[in-house]
Amino acid sequence: MGKRLLLFILTNILVMTTIVIVWSVITRYTNIGGTIQSDGSIGYTSLMVFSMIVGFAGAFISLAMSRWIAKKMMKVKVIDPSRPGSAQERAVYEKVERLSRAAGLVHTPEVGIYQSREVNAFATGPTKKRSLVAVSQGLLETMDDDAIEGIIAHEVAHVANGDMVTMTLLQGIVNTFVVFFSRIAAIIVSRFVRSEIQWVVRFAAIIVFQILFSILGSIVVSAYSRHREYHADRGGADLAGRDKMAHALRSLKMHVDRATIKDRSDDSAIQTMKISGKGSKISLFSSHPPLEERIAKLEQR
Repeated sequence: MGKRLLLFILTNILVMTTIVIVWSVITRYTNIGGTIQSDGSIGYTSLMVFSMIVGFAGAFISLAMSRWIAKKMMKVKVIDPSRPGSAQERAVYEKVERLSRAAGLVHTPEVGIYQSREVNAFATGPTKKRSLVAVSQGLLETMDDDAIEGIIAHEVAHVANGDMVTMTLLQGIVNTFVVFFSRIAAIIVSRFVRSEIQWVVRFAAIIVFQILFSILGSIVVSAYSRHREYHADRGGADLAGRDKMAHALRSLKMHVDRATIKDRSDDSAIQTMKISGKGSKISLFSSHPPLEERIAKLEQR
């Protein structure tokens, strides 16, 4: 995996912010669904219901868009299973198809290759039926056949484990609390200004607090992402064999400097979709555990 988390979080922030802006305008001019009672107190029940609707809407809209956005941003060439082009494309598709059957998937994911010098691969999609597994051209040119199979097995394990759906549910919960507390904080802040400009201050504060709390919430999602990588490594070992999975991780470690090459301006937007990343300078925000730890856990198992 690699860049899925940041894409997911950014899409969430965009969707939630859009919903909040529209809803704030509606409540301002129609008084429908407001969270402030006539006596000036906060309607906590209605606010929580509103927060859940916005929070889970943002998460599920992001999930629904994930495969389409990934293909557009990474310029993925999807392999047609009825007419695969080169021998390289046929080999990649056959590996995904065989490992998907071994994982018990009823439908083979879409398979694609994206033109990049980086050594990486990713899986995404809203459901197991509508998933995508893609590998970089740099990976195919650098890795041997066993390493490629281990990496593809890791990505297929992500699909088989339903990681995106689980992440969506987690993100929905995080979003709910982000919306809830950002509006409470904004209401409190707005009470320190004149009544004539309270609505403007509250509106601006909601946006600011929502972005700040979303960044803090990403710590929780990042922690789950790191846990998910260990799980996918185990799944990849079950599908391709522990030796191939360990070999794949060691090969990635040799090319860690090419895990996230910036050969496209939009490349950093989906860093956590992939099997390997250089990691964040702040470990709390890192989507991937260190490769050394992943190899050690796999060998211990």
